[in-house]
Amino acid sequence: SGAPDPTAGASIDDENCWHLDEEQVREQVKQFLSQGGYYGSGKQLNSMFAKVREMLRMRDSNGARMLTLITEQFMADPRLALWRQQGTGMTDKCRQLWDELGALWVCIVLNPHCKSDEKSCWLRVLRKWNDMDICPLEDGNYGTELPNITNALPQNSSHSHEGLSKWAPKSKPTSRSLGSRPNGWQQKHRQREMMRCVYGASARHSENELIWIFGPPPHTHTHILWYSIEHVPTACARVDALRSHGYPKEALRLAVAIINTLRLHQQRQLEIYKHQKKELLQRGATTVTNLEGWVGHPLDPIGCLFLTLTEACRIEDENCMDGADVGDSKPPAYQHVPVSSCQDLGESYLALSLEVALMGMGQQRVMPEGLYAQDKVCRNEELIIGRLQELELDEVLVQTLRSQCILLLEGGPFSGLGEVIHRESVPMHTFAKYLFSALLPYDADLAYKLALRAMRLPVLESTAPSGDISHPHHIVSVVPSRYPRWFTLGHLESQQCELASTMLTAAKGDMLRLRTVLEAIQKNIHSSSLIFKLAQDAFKIATPADNPPDITLLNVALELGLQVMRMTLSTLNWRRREMVRWLVTCATEVGVRALVSILQSWYTLFTPTEATSIVAATVMSHNTILRLSLDYPQREELASCARTLALQCAMKDPQNCALSALTLCEKDHIAFETAYQIVIDAASTGMTYSQLFTIARYMEHRGYPLRAFKLASLAMTHLNLAYNQDTHPAINDVLWACALSHSLGKNELAAIIPLVVKSVHCATVLSDILRRCTMTAPGLAGIPGRRNSGKLMSTDKAPLRQLLDATISAYINTTHSRLTHISPRHYGEFIEFLSKARETFLLAQDGHIQFAQFIDNLKQIYKGKKKLMMLVRERFG
Repeated sequence: SGAPDPTAGASIDDENCWHLDEEQVREQVKQFLSQGGYYGSGKQLNSMFAKVREMLRMRDSNGARMLTLITEQFMADPRLALWRQQGTGMTDKCRQLWDELGALWVCIVLNPHCKSDEKSCWLRVLRKWNDMDICPLEDGNYGTELPNITNALPQNSSHSHEGLSKWAPKSKPTSRSLGSRPNGWQQKHRQREMMRCVYGASARHSENELIWIFGPPPHTHTHILWYSIEHVPTACARVDALRSHGYPKEALRLAVAIINTLRLHQQRQLEIYKHQKKELLQRGATTVTNLEGWVGHPLDPIGCLFLTLTEACRIEDENCMDGADVGDSKPPAYQHVPVSSCQDLGESYLALSLEVALMGMGQQRVMPEGLYAQDKVCRNEELIIGRLQELELDEVLVQTLRSQCILLLEGGPFSGLGEVIHRESVPMHTFAKYLFSALLPYDADLAYKLALRAMRLPVLESTAPSGDISHPHHIVSVVPSRYPRWFTLGHLESQQCELASTMLTAAKGDMLRLRTVLEAIQKNIHSSSLIFKLAQDAFKIATPADNPPDITLLNVALELGLQVMRMTLSTLNWRRREMVRWLVTCATEVGVRALVSILQSWYTLFTPTEATSIVAATVMSHNTILRLSLDYPQREELASCARTLALQCAMKDPQNCALSALTLCEKDHIAFETAYQIVIDAASTGMTYSQLFTIARYMEHRGYPLRAFKLASLAMTHLNLAYNQDTHPAINDVLWACALSHSLGKNELAAIIPLVVKSVHCATVLSDILRRCTMTAPGLAGIPGRRNSGKLMSTDKAPLRQLLDATISAYINTTHSRLTHISPRHYGEFIEFLSKARETFLLAQDGHIQFAQFIDNLKQIYKGKKKLMMLVRERFG
């Protein structure tokens, strides 16, 4: 009787304590870390962290012990020393794990029911870890960069834990917990007011006191405030600590108090800004009041408040403390739950959660340093927006949204959407895109005002002399020393483009709105490829397959396309051809006036080659004329513009545009003559023989053989074929030119042969020309009506005599050149070459004598090459 029941378990007052297999924990963590985040080891470690949170919630004292064991293994990770040695950064997966580790330590240090000796013990261990060189910095890099501006710690040493005033500017994950002022809960005000809601304390306290301020009982309209110098992330970490240690009501109450204080702070900053507004707007710059942003902060203050508040409103009974609803297929459902401290104000936890998310996202803050920290800002933004999109907007939430947006727009330095922002502020594009879409159905004016304000990206605004705005370049090339290291700049610019695209789509059909959006794009977007993407987007939306095109949006697409042309005209861009072709397509859709306009102002948009070979050629094509169903006067106007363009381009760049110009001017006699004259004028200076031959062949093809002959003659003067260039690509052109001259008659052949003799020193080519000229009489395929003798020409008389002498001379020179460096394996080939030479020698009257003398001469000079000379004797005697 009276003996305890051995099956009853622990008493309700006993401390809850599970058995912890320390060796097993160490081994598991070591193994997971050795896998480097692969094979699901990151997930395994995260579930160990979740286990620690669960223990804390059950108030199991082993939670802290387990975290200590995990941390010891993290500090023993051999990769830390290696990364430090090499100066390389951690992997992203590893950084995320370290972040979670740091956040959990903050949670433990802020445990409201912990004994002070336990806390001192933890702090000693944390300080020991923190002082180790290998302890990584918060952005995951080692001290190779500038000091980190995301400094978590309050600098005021009277409120910091002993020794923290010497805090290094670069934070480590373990140091967050050192800076979390663990003894704060012991202060009598806070300890008492947290655990029991006691009213009646006066609101007249200095801002340096770390206290709760309660108004009179809840039936009056006074809010609970969290009045402290403590910065927001630490205050929110206290909320997280309360939730984690099983105090959900107190966590909720503290969250509400923090929001009320933030509201007050927002109002005060607005008042201060109103007084300074004029001066700030004149200066066009502002300081940032928050060097440390709340979005992307390792302690995730905004996410913490949002989850704490929405949890109180979830309809399903899933007491999911960490909001781990990733696997859920359908988003959570919420209802409005009135805030317990102020029922008569009609405040709801749901509306507060929206309000604090908007406040946090809209906070003006400087871009943190380091790739990981910057990447974390983007990831955290997307996560919060994802959660916001799960809220179904009703009347109450729309009202909250509107009033907060107005505050953000009016806001001074505290708001990233204020009129003036710091050059290195985190851009608001992603956030503004959410706000725009959410507000549009309820207040379109406010939605546009907000999105247009957010379009800016001051870090790219040129501080260089503001001269030619048609070629804006990234500031990096102008003032490299002042260009900050924004690793996520590409992502941020594409988000800016997304925001612009969202506005363009929404503004379809509204001329005024489209004009405003267009101006914002032209002023704020500095990347030509992104403007091109917007132009393409606008074009697609403006030309639906099943409906007539939207002409206002089409014009916007065209204007953006023209801007891209101007931006990329003098810079190399691999997509340039695609851009030019697209612009012509867009202008064709807009209509004949747009085409006339781009043809007339071609020099500001295209290179001469693009203007002739792509633009004018496409405009003049049969397809374009059919597409636009043009009448005769319109066709003539376009053709006239194209011809004018062609002649201007031929003058500017005859080498690349002359042929296109001739083709474009074919149907107009005067224009064609002008183009031909431009070619003739440029032939002596600016044209190569291959360009001239190409135009000459075109002329012959068009039925202008004499002009073709003139151009071929000019081409010959630019050419020089050496004795050994018997496979030169110009040989075909030379043979063609000679055939053309031969077909025109004796005079033309007589004119071209001296040019051939001067330019061609290759024996085989010369003998080929000679053979062709002796096979038929000149002028047989010539111009109708011209008299031809019909007689074959003699090789003994001019002009063929000169060609024959030159050919024989070329054979002699080539023979000597080849014999200087000949090897036995080329002997057979050389004998064949001499046989070809004999055929040419024999065309002369005394050719056989000349050839015999030539062979004798060779035998005399090269008698040292016995084997070769024996072969020569065998063949030629």
